Amino acid sequence: MLKRTALFEAHQKLGARLIDFGGWEMPVQYTSIVDEHQAVRNAAGIFDISHMGEVTVAGPNAAEFLNVLLTNDIRRLGIGQGQYSLMCNEQGGAVDDLYVYHVAPQTYLLVVNASRIDADIVWMQQQLNSFQQKSGIELSDASHNYAAVAVQGPKVKEFIDAVVPGASSGGTKVELLSDLKKNEIAIFSFGGGNLFVGRTGYTGEDGFEIIGLNHAIQAVWDKVLEAGKPFGCKPCGLGARDTLRTEVCYPLYGHELDENTTPVEAGLSFFIAFEKGEFIGRAALLDQKTKGPFKKLVAFKMTDKSAPPRPHYPIWSADGEAKQIGEVVSGTQSPSLGIGIGLGYVPPESGKIDAPIQIEVRGRKCPAVIIKKPFYRK
Repeated sequence: MLKRTALFEAHQKLGARLIDFGGWEMPVQYTSIVDEHQAVRNAAGIFDISHMGEVTVAGPNAAEFLNVLLTNDIRRLGIGQGQYSLMCNEQGGAVDDLYVYHVAPQTYLLVVNASRIDADIVWMQQQLNSFQQKSGIELSDASHNYAAVAVQGPKVKEFIDAVVPGASSGGTKVELLSDLKKNEIAIFSFGGGNLFVGRTGYTGEDGFEIIGLNHAIQAVWDKVLEAGKPFGCKPCGLGARDTLRTEVCYPLYGHELDENTTPVEAGLSFFIAFEKGEFIGRAALLDQKTKGPFKKLVAFKMTDKSAPPRPHYPIWSADGEAKQIGEVVSGTQSPSLGIGIGLGYVPPESGKIDAPIQIEVRGRKCPAVIIKKPFYRK
């Protein structure tokens, strides 16, 4: 049986088309993917992201443990700050990519991918068991306690303070929610509990991700749609979330990342703090960064009329004797650009900017060109 979020009834009332997404019954769209995509690019949209996982790590050596577990440098985070990071195995493959927030003294909140919650908890517990300074560190899966929404778009800042009024009670100290800066998180009292609100997102637009108890997020959902209506805010499904993130080349676990793909190969070296000292996967990642990766994630756009590229479509060279050189991992028709776009892995020597390639679409080789990431810029 598929799991349902606290907002399931709200989706039904709005006439959402529901699909199985990683074992969750989630809205893929309400009106149309293009309509919802354009709402986020031009105005505002709200997404149910309650399927994401929340893990807390707390205790006197929590930061030291996370700095061994994750690729980025936790020591850079003051209270109320967050960062994107990855969790890798010894071979450098991605166990997951995630956001980590320093929410209170010696207390961290990790937001992980829905499909990886169980695997992440097992992996993290294994690493904690072998961590020398583990005494006093508490690792807790809080996913079942929380629901979450993402409110994204250029007009969100104009109405978000009406949704969560007042000053923060923890994390970054702000008088108004809209005062938060990018990658900051604050705690607000709401509905008899706490809301964790980060100025982050997965769309390439300004926005906020709000985590709270189930009943509180139901109230937040209703208030966002009410306060945001004059600004063009619409409920948005996972279909638009995918086209939005593809346009800005954000990775999706299971597509751009998996346990056999490293952050170096995925073009995410910026989020690897080699200088911080030892962490899981460091030796393999440093070796790959020094010698060069086996494969490279490239962005491409179709240059002829064709159906949009989709995951697993073969990528072919465009020279006289065409040979298969890689595979598409994400692809769609870009609502912002009006063309087919995609991401795929090819050998590094085949991944130069402006290089012509071919994408096999339904048995036909269609011309494309590798371009500089991202497809869409503000």
